Amino acid sequence: MERIGSRVSSGSPYEPQVGFSRAARIGPFVAISGTAPIGPGGKTVGAGDAAAQARRCFEIIHAALQELGGDLQHVIRTRMLLTDITHWNDVARVHGEFFAGVRPASTIVQVARFIDSEWLVEIEADAVIPQSGSE
Repeated sequence: MERIGSRVSSGSPYEPQVGFSRAARIGPFVAISGTAPIGPGGKTVGAGDAAAQARRCFEIIHAALQELGGDLQHVIRTRMLLTDITHWNDVARVHGEFFAGVRPASTIVQVARFIDSEWLVEIEADAVIPQSGSE
């Protein structure tokens, strides 16, 4: 099996510093790294608003999937990491906006903190994108 078939960068300033890709694909399998609510200018989107931050994370995840030839319907698992679990319902509601018809396996957990103290949420996803002709 090849090491990495395709990689995607979202332009996060942390990707080259830490040495990771936003998403990596080997065959049909896609792993999307912990995705923070970072805007195009490198600043946090939705400071203080967990729902807005979750929406931004899912937008980044969606763009990475599309760049790798997939879409949200290919997601089989999501992990939502929150610094304050009391925001779970707001983040879950946004998850439902993106995945109500897909209903991937999903986990919501509280963590101590993230690299940037403004981030309230970070989201990971896994997907399986069928190879051409094997849908």
